Amino acid sequence: MFELTGFQRDLLYVIAGLGRPSGQMVRREIEKHVDNVNHGRLYPNLDTLVDYGLVEKGRHDQRTNYYELAPEGRELIEQRREWEDEYVSAPAE
Repeated sequence: MFELTGFQRDLLYVIAGLGRPSGQMVRREIEKHVDNVNHGRLYPNLDTLVDYGLVEKGRHDQRTNYYELAPEGRELIEQRREWEDEYVSAPAE
């Protein structure tokens, strides 16, 4: 997960929470937390996640693709959360 950008990590979490969202659904959701998510930023990052095998891309119809978390993406999120818990839940010394 460390080779991903923060934005790519956020996209993984959004896709995981939405099921099979379209790119526009992902954009609308991520824009609740991140400003200025344009086409030139969103789709290359989604394509990178697909290339890494973390997200699967399919077609809703002739014009609309969907994005779905691949098993590798879900595993990566679980590993990240375990890593975060080591530090967030660690007792203060």
